[in-house]
Amino acid sequence: MSNAEATALPALPASLKANPRLGQWLSILADGTVDVRSGKVDLGQGISTALSQIVAGALGVDLKRVRMLPASTTFSPNEGVTSGSLSVQESGSALRQVCLEARDIYLEEAARQLGMGAGAALQLRVQDGQIFSAKGGPSTSYWALADDALLDLAATGRVSVQVMARSPGACHAVGQSVARPDIAGKASGAGAFVHDLRLPGMAFGRIVHPPSTGAVLVSTGLEEVNAMPGVLATLRDGNFLGVVAIGEFEALQACKKLAAVSLWRETGKLPDMHQLGGFLRTQALETTVVGEKTADLAIADQAGTRRFAASYSRPFLAHASIGPSCAVARFTIASEADVLEVWSHTQGIFNLRADLALMLNLRLENVTVHHLEGAGCYGHNGADDVAADAALLARAVAGRPVQVVWSREDELGVAPFGPAMVIDLTAELDAQGHVTHWQHEVWSNGHGLRPGRGKSPVLLAGTLLATPFDCQVAVNAPLAAGGGAERNSVPLYDFPHWKATSHRLLTMPVRSSAMRSLGAHGNVFAAESFMDEMAKVSEINPLAFRLNHLGDPRAREVLQSATAMANWPQRHGRMPEGQGVGLAVTRYKNVGAYCAVVACVDASRDLSVTDLWIAVDVGLVINPDGVRNQIEGGAIQTVSWVLKEAVQFDNTRITSTTWETYPILKFSEVPKVEVHIINRPDQKSVGAGEATHGPVAAAIANALFDATGVRVRDMPFTPERLRQAALAQ
Repeated sequence: MSNAEATALPALPASLKANPRLGQWLSILADGTVDVRSGKVDLGQGISTALSQIVAGALGVDLKRVRMLPASTTFSPNEGVTSGSLSVQESGSALRQVCLEARDIYLEEAARQLGMGAGAALQLRVQDGQIFSAKGGPSTSYWALADDALLDLAATGRVSVQVMARSPGACHAVGQSVARPDIAGKASGAGAFVHDLRLPGMAFGRIVHPPSTGAVLVSTGLEEVNAMPGVLATLRDGNFLGVVAIGEFEALQACKKLAAVSLWRETGKLPDMHQLGGFLRTQALETTVVGEKTADLAIADQAGTRRFAASYSRPFLAHASIGPSCAVARFTIASEADVLEVWSHTQGIFNLRADLALMLNLRLENVTVHHLEGAGCYGHNGADDVAADAALLARAVAGRPVQVVWSREDELGVAPFGPAMVIDLTAELDAQGHVTHWQHEVWSNGHGLRPGRGKSPVLLAGTLLATPFDCQVAVNAPLAAGGGAERNSVPLYDFPHWKATSHRLLTMPVRSSAMRSLGAHGNVFAAESFMDEMAKVSEINPLAFRLNHLGDPRAREVLQSATAMANWPQRHGRMPEGQGVGLAVTRYKNVGAYCAVVACVDASRDLSVTDLWIAVDVGLVINPDGVRNQIEGGAIQTVSWVLKEAVQFDNTRITSTTWETYPILKFSEVPKVEVHIINRPDQKSVGAGEATHGPVAAAIANALFDATGVRVRDMPFTPERLRQAALAQ
């Protein structure tokens, strides 16, 4: 391909740069199908459908020909962890480039085999894999030319102008709502999850976890359990305790017995659940200035300057996955080196592989992790930990695959939690009601403790062994990668002076890690609540107050769209007694999706969210139905967080280990959600899954104030919390 025939892209997408061989991503088969391998995994967010649309559009084939293969460390490109709403942005951009280059290569090969002259490939067209010339004459197809050797080369970043011009909308695959092929089977109860996997000779394991962090196993009765019918093995390794049996029933019975005959020594080390703000502020900290801006503006002594300060918080949150964590493992003892194979709903197959190899002292190449769907999690739940449990039990009965499923108490009690946060905001307004100074400070544990990122494994089982690995303290990702606790602490608005600071705890009394949207949930809740508070004192409509400080045209458009959907002028301040509306806006991670929300609440009796109007801008929309699904799901999850959810604990133990003690939103409490999507074909696609959590939380808080005049700054908004806030005002 000559320089005149090619356009060099600025750079390869990061995932493709790390995994440059085209054939690792894509196979074109003689049977008329296309196999696609992504390193991102489908957690129920529907990315398999969106990615297949990108592939179909770039190649110019019917969507039905595209087959997305489940991720596996045996053949998938290593794209790290599926998180941060980055799958379409990262894997999608890589796959598009791969397919465009593959299309170019196949057109060149078609021209050669058809005996056409130099440059003839530019005259060829593709329609559902058929390759022909607009001028007529002989034709061929991808399928007739199918040859893995054609794609056994590295991506170049160069694609012909002709191919670029006809992409990504070929076959109308991109930008259309496409039904997810997995939904029908899940709705009908077909075996779709790792829980449903059955392998020949499979055994079943269960774990007796320590009752609290730091608990020490004093004694246990393995002999009694080993004598029970169907028990194949018991395992005690330090404080790790488990059992393997021939069936699920036998495993459950043995686990109950093992728990009953085990004695633990516990030490009370947990903070006061009701004084989390004070606890977070007084721990050993690592302080980082996230960013700051100063302008040549001196107003401190000007007449009419007003100063505002407020603190906001959120508690520890549980993932509360409907389906408990599950994994299957098979350990094979070999003369040269032992081998481990794992089936897991982890969000990072390569990361999990690395930590399993470290924990079990295995060669990395002798550990294989296959992804199978779980019941959804959106964050670092127990999927990696249960895989480690399964691996240890599988080693105890080497040669047999072992399935381990956590109990509901395990899922709510020992899986990593979303960290508690406290946020302090201060601001100064001039006499005209413009914010001149803004300061944002956040105290929190780090929001990342995922496997595969350090020299020591962070899997729970590894910390329980007789020779334990050290318990690590959660960290925050760099801001360039989205950040952690500090995510969205940088203001969206055009303030002349601002500073954002993050204080990360160097202690971790409650095991915490990534949960959907990370710090954006707390930070946007605080910032957008604070904006409303200042607007109220300034006697400026909250919408106008935001627009006065908002220069980004895309942010302004989502805000204006959401308020138009909700008929804001006719609702704000004009609702029946006990009802109210509130709004909020953000750009996720300051570089991702734009999202604006108007919430309507009814506080005339128990607080409920009745309606949500949401406008979102995710750039180029791949699958509108998929975007809408993610926005709706994220919004409903946030309503549950805001109204109900908080991890409960005493001085020693987590106490919210049942649905009664950790309630989540019921179907009868789900609000009506209306979503407007702004499609921008000229902009890159970004993820939708985590954009709603901050603005929905803030919009509910602002609507509650509109309804009652009570400002609640601490989540969740339980009846007791509402009473406390009312008494304090």
